Amino acid sequence: MLKACLKEASKFETFLPSIFACLLFTPMTLILAALIGFAPLAAHAEVAATPTTTASSPLTVTGNVGVTSNYVFRGISQTQHKPTLSGGVDISHASGLYLGGWLSGQKWVKTSGTDDATDVGYKQNSSLEVDLYGGYKGSAGDFGYDLGLIHYYYPGDKVAANVSPDTTEVYLGGSWKTLSVKYSHALSDYFIGWGVKDVTKTRGSNYLEVNATHDLGQGLGLIAHLGKQKIKNLPVSDYTDWKIGITKELSVGTITAAWTDTDADPVAGSYKWDGKEVSRGVFALSFSKSF
Repeated sequence: MLKACLKEASKFETFLPSIFACLLFTPMTLILAALIGFAPLAAHAEVAATPTTTASSPLTVTGNVGVTSNYVFRGISQTQHKPTLSGGVDISHASGLYLGGWLSGQKWVKTSGTDDATDVGYKQNSSLEVDLYGGYKGSAGDFGYDLGLIHYYYPGDKVAANVSPDTTEVYLGGSWKTLSVKYSHALSDYFIGWGVKDVTKTRGSNYLEVNATHDLGQGLGLIAHLGKQKIKNLPVSDYTDWKIGITKELSVGTITAAWTDTDADPVAGSYKWDGKEVSRGVFALSFSKSF
Protein backbone atom coordinates (compact mmCIF):
# COMPACT_ATOMS: atom_id res chain seq x y z
CA MET A 1 0.00 0.00 0.00
CA LEU A 2 2.75 2.49 0.96
CA LYS A 3 4.87 1.76 -2.11
CA ALA A 4 1.90 2.15 -4.45
CA CYS A 5 0.81 5.37 -2.78
CA LEU A 6 4.29 6.88 -2.88
CA LYS A 7 4.85 5.84 -6.48
CA GLU A 8 1.81 7.85 -7.50
CA ALA A 9 2.70 10.75 -5.23
CA SER A 10 6.26 10.90 -6.60
CA LYS A 11 4.82 12.17 -9.87
CA PHE A 12 3.94 15.33 -7.97
CA GLU A 13 6.98 15.72 -5.71
CA THR A 14 6.03 19.24 -4.60
CA PHE A 15 2.56 18.18 -3.48
CA LEU A 16 3.44 17.39 0.12
CA PRO A 17 -0.07 16.79 1.53
CA SER A 18 -0.50 13.67 -0.61
CA ILE A 19 2.72 12.24 0.81
CA PHE A 20 1.65 12.97 4.39
CA ALA A 21 -1.48 10.92 3.73
CA CYS A 22 0.70 8.03 2.56
CA LEU A 23 2.80 8.19 5.73
CA LEU A 24 -0.09 8.53 8.14
CA PHE A 25 -2.31 5.79 6.82
CA THR A 26 0.17 3.08 5.85
CA PRO A 27 -0.38 -0.20 7.78
CA MET A 28 3.18 0.00 9.14
CA THR A 29 2.44 3.33 10.79
CA LEU A 30 -0.86 2.08 12.18
CA ILE A 31 0.79 -0.98 13.69
CA LEU A 32 3.59 1.05 15.26
CA ALA A 33 1.07 3.53 16.59
CA ALA A 34 -0.91 0.72 18.20
CA LEU A 35 2.21 -0.46 19.99
CA ILE A 36 2.45 2.84 21.85
CA GLY A 37 -1.24 2.99 22.61
CA PHE A 38 -2.29 5.31 19.79
CA ALA A 39 -5.97 5.27 18.87
CA PRO A 40 -6.88 5.03 15.16
CA LEU A 41 -5.13 7.84 13.32
CA ALA A 42 -8.26 8.82 11.43
CA ALA A 43 -9.76 10.07 14.68
CA HIS A 44 -6.85 12.48 15.03
CA ALA A 45 -6.69 13.71 11.45
CA GLU A 46 -7.56 17.25 12.52
CA VAL A 47 -4.87 18.03 15.09
CA ALA A 48 -4.30 21.56 16.36
CA ALA A 49 -1.64 23.65 14.66
CA THR A 50 0.41 23.66 17.87
CA PRO A 51 1.69 20.43 19.52
CA THR A 52 -0.89 19.33 22.07
CA THR A 53 -0.98 16.80 24.88
CA THR A 54 -4.29 16.68 26.76
CA ALA A 55 -5.17 15.09 30.07
CA SER A 56 -6.98 12.31 28.20
CA SER A 57 -4.11 11.59 25.82
CA PRO A 58 -0.40 11.07 26.55
CA LEU A 59 0.38 11.64 22.87
CA THR A 60 1.88 14.63 21.10
CA VAL A 61 1.57 15.02 17.32
CA THR A 62 3.74 17.53 15.47
CA GLY A 63 4.49 18.30 11.84
CA ASN A 64 7.19 20.13 9.95
CA VAL A 65 7.79 21.52 6.48
CA GLY A 66 10.90 22.99 4.95
CA VAL A 67 12.70 24.21 1.86
CA THR A 68 16.45 24.22 1.23
CA SER A 69 18.77 25.41 -1.51
CA ASN A 70 20.71 22.11 -1.26
CA TYR A 71 19.71 18.96 0.64
CA VAL A 72 22.95 17.78 2.25
CA PHE A 73 23.02 14.53 4.27
CA ARG A 74 26.22 13.54 6.06
CA GLY A 75 28.14 16.02 3.93
CA ILE A 76 26.86 14.66 0.59
CA SER A 77 24.38 16.54 -1.61
CA GLN A 78 21.29 14.39 -2.20
CA THR A 79 19.88 16.76 -4.82
CA GLN A 80 22.89 17.36 -7.11
CA HIS A 81 23.18 20.82 -5.50
CA LYS A 82 19.59 21.73 -6.38
CA PRO A 83 16.82 23.06 -4.07
CA THR A 84 14.01 20.88 -2.75
CA LEU A 85 11.09 20.72 -0.34
CA SER A 86 10.68 18.48 2.71
CA GLY A 87 8.09 17.65 5.36
CA GLY A 88 7.32 15.23 8.14
CA VAL A 89 5.01 14.05 10.91
CA ASP A 90 6.06 12.90 14.40
CA ILE A 91 4.08 11.12 17.09
CA SER A 92 5.52 10.89 20.61
CA HIS A 93 4.21 9.21 23.76
CA ALA A 94 4.71 10.41 27.32
CA SER A 95 6.55 7.15 28.04
CA GLY A 96 9.36 8.16 25.65
CA LEU A 97 8.31 6.03 22.69
CA TYR A 98 8.03 7.79 19.35
CA LEU A 99 7.57 7.21 15.63
CA GLY A 100 7.55 9.41 12.59
CA GLY A 101 7.94 9.90 8.88
CA TRP A 102 9.87 12.46 6.84
CA LEU A 103 10.24 13.01 3.12
CA SER A 104 12.31 15.10 0.76
CA GLY A 105 13.12 15.39 -2.90
CA GLN A 106 16.34 13.71 -4.09
CA LYS A 107 18.15 13.25 -7.39
CA TRP A 108 20.88 10.67 -6.79
CA VAL A 109 18.92 7.38 -6.96
CA LYS A 110 18.52 7.69 -10.73
CA THR A 111 22.32 7.46 -11.02
CA SER A 112 24.50 4.66 -9.59
CA GLY A 113 27.65 6.74 -9.48
CA THR A 114 29.58 5.34 -12.46
CA ASP A 115 29.19 8.73 -14.18
CA ASP A 116 29.29 7.29 -17.70
CA ALA A 117 26.98 5.96 -20.41
CA THR A 118 26.54 2.64 -18.55
CA ASP A 119 24.99 4.38 -15.55
CA VAL A 120 21.35 3.26 -15.41
CA GLY A 121 20.84 4.12 -11.76
CA TYR A 122 19.55 2.20 -8.77
CA LYS A 123 15.90 2.98 -9.55
CA GLN A 124 14.18 4.73 -12.41
CA ASN A 125 11.39 7.27 -11.91
CA SER A 126 12.73 8.02 -8.46
CA SER A 127 12.61 11.56 -7.08
CA LEU A 128 11.66 11.11 -3.40
CA GLU A 129 13.27 9.96 -0.16
CA VAL A 130 10.96 8.68 2.57
CA ASP A 131 12.31 8.07 6.07
CA LEU A 132 10.28 5.99 8.53
CA TYR A 133 11.59 5.76 12.08
CA GLY A 134 10.69 4.86 15.64
CA GLY A 135 12.41 4.50 18.97
CA TYR A 136 12.64 5.45 22.60
CA LYS A 137 14.17 8.53 24.18
CA GLY A 138 14.47 9.87 27.69
CA SER A 139 16.50 12.08 29.99
CA ALA A 140 18.07 12.25 33.44
CA GLY A 141 18.90 15.79 34.44
CA ASP A 142 21.04 17.39 31.74
CA PHE A 143 21.69 14.02 30.08
CA GLY A 144 19.54 12.58 27.33
CA TYR A 145 19.48 9.30 25.38
CA ASP A 146 17.83 8.03 22.21
CA LEU A 147 17.66 4.51 20.74
CA GLY A 148 15.85 3.83 17.49
CA LEU A 149 15.51 2.31 14.05
CA ILE A 150 15.22 4.20 10.75
CA HIS A 151 14.44 3.01 7.22
CA TYR A 152 15.40 5.09 4.18
CA TYR A 153 13.06 4.25 1.31
CA TYR A 154 13.30 5.59 -2.25
CA PRO A 155 10.15 5.03 -4.33
CA GLY A 156 10.80 4.06 -7.94
CA ASP A 157 11.26 1.23 -10.42
CA LYS A 158 14.09 -1.06 -9.31
CA VAL A 159 16.94 -1.69 -11.77
CA ALA A 160 17.52 -5.46 -11.57
CA ALA A 161 21.26 -5.30 -12.27
CA ASN A 162 21.98 -2.98 -9.36
CA VAL A 163 21.70 -3.23 -5.59
CA SER A 164 18.87 -1.52 -3.73
CA PRO A 165 19.53 1.89 -2.17
CA ASP A 166 16.82 1.28 0.45
CA THR A 167 18.55 1.03 3.83
CA THR A 168 17.73 0.31 7.48
CA GLU A 169 19.89 1.61 10.30
CA VAL A 170 19.83 1.28 14.08
CA TYR A 171 21.05 4.29 16.02
CA LEU A 172 22.05 5.24 19.56
CA GLY A 173 22.42 8.82 20.70
CA GLY A 174 23.35 10.67 23.84
CA SER A 175 23.34 14.32 24.82
CA TRP A 176 24.52 16.65 27.56
CA LYS A 177 23.17 20.19 27.59
CA THR A 178 23.98 21.58 24.10
CA LEU A 179 26.29 18.75 23.03
CA SER A 180 25.17 15.50 21.41
CA VAL A 181 26.75 12.38 19.95
CA LYS A 182 25.09 9.73 17.77
CA TYR A 183 26.15 6.40 16.28
CA SER A 184 24.27 4.84 13.31
CA HIS A 185 24.86 1.26 12.09
CA ALA A 186 23.58 -0.18 8.79
CA LEU A 187 21.59 -3.42 8.97
CA SER A 188 20.90 -3.73 5.24
CA ASP A 189 23.19 -5.72 2.93
CA TYR A 190 23.92 -2.67 0.77
CA PHE A 191 24.19 0.63 2.64
CA ILE A 192 22.57 3.42 0.56
CA GLY A 193 23.44 1.55 -2.64
CA TRP A 194 27.12 0.93 -1.88
CA GLY A 195 28.48 -2.43 -2.98
CA VAL A 196 28.29 -4.87 -5.87
CA LYS A 197 25.30 -7.17 -6.07
CA ASP A 198 26.08 -10.66 -4.68
CA VAL A 199 29.79 -9.74 -4.51
CA THR A 200 30.59 -6.88 -2.13
CA LYS A 201 28.17 -6.18 0.70
CA THR A 202 28.34 -3.09 2.89
CA ARG A 203 26.23 -4.21 5.85
CA GLY A 204 27.85 -2.83 8.98
CA SER A 205 28.69 0.58 7.49
CA ASN A 206 28.49 3.16 10.25
CA TYR A 207 28.40 6.85 10.97
CA LEU A 208 29.58 8.63 14.13
CA GLU A 209 28.68 12.26 14.63
CA VAL A 210 29.09 15.01 17.21
CA ASN A 211 26.85 18.08 17.22
CA ALA A 212 26.84 21.30 19.22
CA THR A 213 24.64 24.36 19.50
CA HIS A 214 25.13 27.72 21.21
CA ASP A 215 22.46 30.31 21.97
CA LEU A 216 23.56 33.82 20.99
CA GLY A 217 20.37 35.48 22.17
CA GLN A 218 17.87 37.53 20.15
CA GLY A 219 16.76 34.34 18.40
CA LEU A 220 20.22 33.66 16.98
CA GLY A 221 22.15 30.44 17.42
CA LEU A 222 25.34 28.74 16.29
CA ILE A 223 25.46 25.11 15.09
CA ALA A 224 28.49 22.89 14.56
CA HIS A 225 28.81 19.29 13.35
CA LEU A 226 31.57 16.74 12.82
CA GLY A 227 30.94 13.27 11.38
CA LYS A 228 32.81 10.19 10.19
CA GLN A 229 31.26 7.86 7.61
CA LYS A 230 32.75 4.39 7.16
CA ILE A 231 31.67 2.16 4.26
CA LYS A 232 32.15 -1.51 5.14
CA ASN A 233 34.49 -3.31 2.67
CA LEU A 234 34.96 -0.08 0.68
CA PRO A 235 37.44 2.00 2.74
CA VAL A 236 38.30 4.19 -0.26
CA SER A 237 34.84 5.71 0.12
CA ASP A 238 35.23 6.55 3.83
CA TYR A 239 35.22 10.25 4.63
CA THR A 240 34.90 12.90 7.33
CA ASP A 241 32.38 15.73 7.06
CA TRP A 242 31.90 18.94 9.00
CA LYS A 243 29.42 21.79 9.15
CA ILE A 244 29.17 25.19 10.79
CA GLY A 245 26.25 27.54 10.58
CA ILE A 246 23.93 30.06 12.14
CA THR A 247 20.19 29.91 12.83
CA LYS A 248 17.61 32.63 13.28
CA GLU A 249 14.26 32.01 14.96
CA LEU A 250 11.41 34.01 13.45
CA SER A 251 7.71 34.08 14.28
CA VAL A 252 7.03 32.17 11.06
CA GLY A 253 9.82 29.57 11.35
CA THR A 254 13.59 29.08 11.43
CA ILE A 255 16.20 30.16 8.90
CA THR A 256 19.50 28.26 8.76
CA ALA A 257 22.61 29.26 6.84
CA ALA A 258 25.42 26.69 6.92
CA TRP A 259 28.66 25.67 5.24
CA THR A 260 29.29 21.93 4.82
CA ASP A 261 32.42 20.21 3.51
CA THR A 262 34.10 16.79 3.41
CA ASP A 263 37.47 15.18 2.73
CA ALA A 264 35.89 12.57 0.42
CA ASP A 265 37.72 11.71 -2.80
CA PRO A 266 35.16 12.49 -5.54
CA VAL A 267 36.83 10.17 -8.08
CA ALA A 268 38.33 7.23 -6.16
CA GLY A 269 35.54 7.38 -3.61
CA SER A 270 32.82 7.60 -6.30
CA TYR A 271 31.33 10.89 -5.13
CA LYS A 272 30.94 12.34 -8.61
CA TRP A 273 27.46 11.67 -9.98
CA ASP A 274 26.18 12.91 -13.33
CA GLY A 275 29.22 15.18 -13.55
CA LYS A 276 28.53 16.79 -10.15
CA GLU A 277 30.96 16.51 -7.22
CA VAL A 278 28.38 15.86 -4.52
CA SER A 279 30.97 15.75 -1.72
CA ARG A 280 32.44 19.23 -2.30
CA GLY A 281 32.03 22.13 0.12
CA VAL A 282 28.69 23.92 -0.21
CA PHE A 283 26.75 26.77 1.37
CA ALA A 284 23.08 26.02 1.94
CA LEU A 285 20.23 28.25 3.01
CA SER A 286 17.17 26.59 4.55
CA PHE A 287 13.82 27.50 6.07
CA SER A 288 11.76 25.21 8.31
CA LYS A 289 8.49 25.48 10.17
CA SER A 290 7.14 23.19 12.90
CA PHE A 291 3.48 23.05 13.84
